Amino acid sequence: MSETSAVTGATHRQIIDAAVRLIAERGFSATSVDEIAETAGVAKGSVYYNFGSKADLFAQILTEGITRLTASLRAALAAAGDRPPLAALAGELLRQVHDNPAFAKVVAAEVFRTGRDWQDSIRLIHDEAMAVFAQAVADSDPTLDPQDAEIAGSAVFGATLVAGLEWLAFHPDRTVDQVLTTVLRALTPDVRR
Repeated sequence: MSETSAVTGATHRQIIDAAVRLIAERGFSATSVDEIAETAGVAKGSVYYNFGSKADLFAQILTEGITRLTASLRAALAAAGDRPPLAALAGELLRQVHDNPAFAKVVAAEVFRTGRDWQDSIRLIHDEAMAVFAQAVADSDPTLDPQDAEIAGSAVFGATLVAGLEWLAFHPDRTVDQVLTTVLRALTPDVRR
């Protein structure tokens, strides 16, 4: 990698990291390109040079984050062994929330908003992440209609994501295993009727 490529890559990463932190704190609409550039320690023009627009930057943030999340979920599922698939996925999602709290906040606050410029650009990637949960739900209950499995998979994902954020904000003394046990209790077949 050339020195110029390394500098460009470092600038790109600085901008993404700054944007994630600010958007997690304030939301997409309340975060300006000026603030992103200042927090990243770069000129405002660098944001536009690297991403084109604030919406394109956000689409890149979501694409990268959800791609990483999907890969980690698939790896957890592949390594689950005798462990129930939903337990493996929920545990991995909680670990990801713990390790990437700003991105988790962004996902919880922004991804499901409609009418945004980036909605179409991340639809496929969003569907891939949710498909991992939907498949685990379908595998655990083959009698479910595929659409019901998708909705249930999204419900498990959403419940786990929100529980993870609750954990970090209000119960940081708990371990991931304690939180996972609580989440799984809430998702028992008796509750899922």
